[in-house]
Amino acid sequence: MALSLNTNRGAMAALQTLNSTNKGLDQVQKRVSTGLSVASTKDDSATFITAQNLRGRQGDLKAVTNSLGNAKSIVDVAVSGAEQISDAVNQMKTLAKQAADATITDTQRASMDKAFSGLRDQINTVISSSEFNGTNLLNTDTTATGKVQALKSLADGDSTTAGYQADTLVVANQGMSLPTAAAAGKLTNASSLADASKATDANLGLDDYQTKVNSALSDLGVASQKIDKQMEFTSKLADTIESGIGNLVDADMAKESAKLTALQTKQQLGIQALSIANQGPQSIGQLFRG
Repeated sequence: MALSLNTNRGAMAALQTLNSTNKGLDQVQKRVSTGLSVASTKDDSATFITAQNLRGRQGDLKAVTNSLGNAKSIVDVAVSGAEQISDAVNQMKTLAKQAADATITDTQRASMDKAFSGLRDQINTVISSSEFNGTNLLNTDTTATGKVQALKSLADGDSTTAGYQADTLVVANQGMSLPTAAAAGKLTNASSLADASKATDANLGLDDYQTKVNSALSDLGVASQKIDKQMEFTSKLADTIESGIGNLVDADMAKESAKLTALQTKQQLGIQALSIANQGPQSIGQLFRG
């Protein structure tokens, strides 16, 4: 190869190789620092877009999880209230049966009536207190706040519905509030054990109300189980998507570590090669020494 003062081909080749090594080193260092092999659309546009779509779906699933979590809290509060009411009804039935006995004294019946009234008022207190985040499933309510309508999934489970529509899980209001006015055969806020006749009527009302309570317990129990299973499925789905994103964009740190070591060594050798190539023009001066 001819010696040239103006063109140092060896240095140019060494510089190109060193620049290529430095570029590769920058890429590896970026992957090591971020833990991602695809951190930007500049790295791999198709993979980055796919990962971004999956991340968007993760956000949607988080909304579903939050909605189901709120629904679970509302239902669990209602279940606790309904169970407490069931216990109170059982005690009231015992008192009503005793008070219907014509052989007991008025004093005894009056004592039973006080206990009965206390339990009846307790039912009202439990119903009004069984609220979470503004929603009460026990308090008879015809407005939207009296029921649960939570996101269940992102997909539309009804194939007959045109267009996209997320599925919802609905838990109806159980309507357990006691009527204010007296009504034959019904447990109301006016029910009492003042005499044997009223005690007999209270028994009939308690039988009817207990049927309502048992129905509410069944509906709420099923709803709670459905929410638990849907939350479990949503959690597993979110984990699967997270894993899928990782498979697409996560860097193999063991491999990147090996690359980093190799490129650092290559960089050192490239610098030495460039240094040697830069000494080439100096040898031209020796040709002109006397």
